[in-house]
Amino acid sequence: MRTSKMSIAVIGTAAALTMSACGGSSSDSSSASSGSGSSGSGSSGSAEGVSAVCKSPSTVSAASSSAAASSSAPSVTVPAGSKVGVILPDTTSSTRYTLYDAPLLGEAFTAAGVEADIQNAQGDTSKFQSIAQSMIGEGVKVLIIDSIDQTSGAAVEQQAKAAGIPTIDYDRVNLGGSASYYVSFDNEGVGELQAQTLADCLADSGASDPSVILMDGGTDVDNNAVLFAKGANTVLKPLADKKTLTIASESVVKGWKTADAAPTFTQALTAAGGQVDGVLAANDDIANAVIGVLQQQGLEGHVVVTGQDAGVEGLQNILKGTQTMTIYKDVKTEANTAAALAISLIAGQDPAASGVTLTSGIDPANPSLQSLLIPAQVITQGNVQDVVDAGALTAAEICKGIQDECDAAGVK
Repeated sequence: MRTSKMSIAVIGTAAALTMSACGGSSSDSSSASSGSGSSGSGSSGSAEGVSAVCKSPSTVSAASSSAAASSSAPSVTVPAGSKVGVILPDTTSSTRYTLYDAPLLGEAFTAAGVEADIQNAQGDTSKFQSIAQSMIGEGVKVLIIDSIDQTSGAAVEQQAKAAGIPTIDYDRVNLGGSASYYVSFDNEGVGELQAQTLADCLADSGASDPSVILMDGGTDVDNNAVLFAKGANTVLKPLADKKTLTIASESVVKGWKTADAAPTFTQALTAAGGQVDGVLAANDDIANAVIGVLQQQGLEGHVVVTGQDAGVEGLQNILKGTQTMTIYKDVKTEANTAAALAISLIAGQDPAASGVTLTSGIDPANPSLQSLLIPAQVITQGNVQDVVDAGALTAAEICKGIQDECDAAGVK
């Protein structure tokens, strides 16, 4: 028997994160604009004065977390030989699964004395199913899955349930499934943060009736993408109704296939007559594709562009002044929370005794599903250093090839 000390990072009831939505001082803005290599202000296709870097700060508060946790959970006894299975979806929709999730989950389980079988399905639903069957056959005590799509995810959950194995939906929920728990970020809140930052920065630019194109992620396969879009439209549609801005179009990059993002945006931009002031891109990969198209049109740096994931490429685009913001989601908190939840289940302990407050109502078709949602943070040019301070990336990784921009933004 192994006694393990579990710790879930402090999330806090009604935790409000206040951050700079348009980030940085005027000196930050000017340095990024000069480094963007874009054409002069007032380029055709974008409102005069619109910049990918906001000129003055404003504040946005993250949606309150539904979760509460203590900084130190009680010790639990984990049976010797306990094993947990983790299936991640792919390596293409985001780099996070390889860079962060897999190693962080592995570290958390190793520290607790729990053997972890962590595999990636590489975007193949058949492989996802095969991995799950193997793990169930191995006798894992808990199965953590981040599904490729809801159909295959729900099928795996049914198999695990039949074998008496509790399932934790990790990052993506499988609506209509039979998972016991769901650990993720406040994904609707993420969309709200993206949209509010976009709206604030367009207002800050002084643009009159700015034109906005929405580039949603894989809403055809991922409920998170549906929630991102729902949150964004919660903010933007009322503004459009008030004629504060115009939503030119809303497109979907199906399956989160970033190779399709540039042609999808090109089509949307052409349909808008080549006019765009803001692009709500669901993540940094889509944002980067959008920026590539804008560059071809001489518009990069003169269009507000959102993102998500706070990866190296997205942060570099922000520092270069071609992307406005990204969403930083502390994957370490998410991974540690999921691991702590799994460990408590392996130990036969009620998760509530681990200092976690779980809520229901995420999936009406699975009312027994208990959820723990974590708030996210807006990152702009003015607070890229927060990502470094959190230990997600190093300054060396972010600043490779753009040291001048990092120096100007105080990234070190």
